[in-house]
Amino acid sequence: MERHVVAGSIKPWRQIERNTVMMLPLSRLAAATLLGLGCYANAQTREPVETLCRSAETCLAESGKLLGRPAGGGTSELARTQDMFYWFGRINMASTVANVERGIIAPELAGPIARGVAHSINQGAMPGGKRPNDVLQTEKIITDFAGPDATLIHTGRSRQDMHPTLTMGQLRVELLDFTDRLAELRAQLLEMAGQNVETFVPAYTNGVQAMPTSYGQYLLAFADSFARDAERIRQAWARVDRSPLGSAVLANSSWPLDRARLADLLGFEALAINGYDGTQISPNDIGVEVAQIAGSTALRVGSLMQDIHVQYHQTRPWLLLVPGKTYTSSAMPQKANPGVIQDTRSLASDVVASAQNVVLRAHNVTPGMIDYKYSWTDARARTFVLGSQMLRDASDVMASLRVDSKRSLEELESDWTTSMELAETLQRENRIPFRVGHHFASEVVLYAREHGLRPKDFPYAQAVRIYAEAGKMYQLADSRLPLDEATFRRTLSPEAMVRTRLGIGGPQPAEVRRMLSQAQKTLSADRQWVSERRQHLATAEARLNVAFGELLKR
Repeated sequence: MERHVVAGSIKPWRQIERNTVMMLPLSRLAAATLLGLGCYANAQTREPVETLCRSAETCLAESGKLLGRPAGGGTSELARTQDMFYWFGRINMASTVANVERGIIAPELAGPIARGVAHSINQGAMPGGKRPNDVLQTEKIITDFAGPDATLIHTGRSRQDMHPTLTMGQLRVELLDFTDRLAELRAQLLEMAGQNVETFVPAYTNGVQAMPTSYGQYLLAFADSFARDAERIRQAWARVDRSPLGSAVLANSSWPLDRARLADLLGFEALAINGYDGTQISPNDIGVEVAQIAGSTALRVGSLMQDIHVQYHQTRPWLLLVPGKTYTSSAMPQKANPGVIQDTRSLASDVVASAQNVVLRAHNVTPGMIDYKYSWTDARARTFVLGSQMLRDASDVMASLRVDSKRSLEELESDWTTSMELAETLQRENRIPFRVGHHFASEVVLYAREHGLRPKDFPYAQAVRIYAEAGKMYQLADSRLPLDEATFRRTLSPEAMVRTRLGIGGPQPAEVRRMLSQAQKTLSADRQWVSERRQHLATAEARLNVAFGELLKR
């Protein structure tokens, strides 16, 4: 059955017509749901619109016309629309529905009160409309329109249970936005890893070139670490997605509120059972938990950016940003400063600082204090706003990198990162004790550095001599070097060393491709999880719209 919506023809509360249905300026998803039912009006002309939108894109485009312009900030457009006033509206809608169902609100008052709630939401989307951040100011908008009976929606409620409810509601969206940005970075890393399975680069420990690896393995290492962050978010979600609404201040009320129904209408999958915990304790530890996930991500983003940035210390880097991603010096014309890398690293530091801000605000305060209750939000530490931008910028950096595989191999061949392979080859192929081989390799490196020799230029005769001396030192029965010159040269090849690695998790091309395939499957599953969570929230939003819409018709 087609429903007509009248927006803009507001009447005093005593003259509200029983069958007048008013459009609610909801989030894009909720508005699109109503639009799909033919329930929308042009907020600019205030004229009823009776046609149906025919696609999701059309619905979203039309719903955009109906939305107000809440304060800026947020991790996404959706997060920006779901400000505190938005959540007051959703909580008031849910309370109206649940309290009518419980009989707390009499049937004859259901329609007028619902229309008062609708009016408060509707006017907030209009030019010059009020979007207060205070429960009582919002209530006054309702009662000015619908009369004092409308205060029945506040039965058994308090700021103390409303605010943690809306904060968890906002956190859900920001967590999903952050996870989406994290997935984009992971996808970029995996794409690059696939392109660099056989790109050989030096790896460093203690700040010193240690051994050769593939750039594919290196990128997968960071991608795997960010996959753990996604796992942490999924685990934390079960604690975030709990509703304290109906707990009143902290010890419930004398009214038989249906907390499970309220939670369901607002899209929460579970209750914060203990009212004291849900209103006064969990905002502390949950805020700290999720902020630390963002902080952990930021630590590794900073590490990745710094590792790329040090390339610019080289006169001939093997990692460079594409033209247009650097900026020139005002005084030194030869410089191309990697601004996007610096900016991303700085943002990572800001996110780490934000996470510590959340910890410090939760520190050394008694339960019930306001210090810790909104600490991660856009109004305070901005943890996920900064974190989402950091991840966007990191993805941009990685997409803008160009890898010079010849230069990275040249860098490897200019140092002795394969010396360990000499010891391992002697042990593996000739059963020479590792410590003997290690001493031999060390003496080779010392001689090479003293004489300015690279691995490919090292005289084979000197290797034979050094091995003979090592054999005498360790009293080997046979002090002849068991490697012929061709084997000796191949053993010192960085490419050969990487290609001949064995076992799970190594840099050898076949294993990198296997790990890449598994990482892509994990990423796909994580994206599916986010999609399912968003769909659940959208479905719950639509379900509340329908239930509330029935009251508007009374």
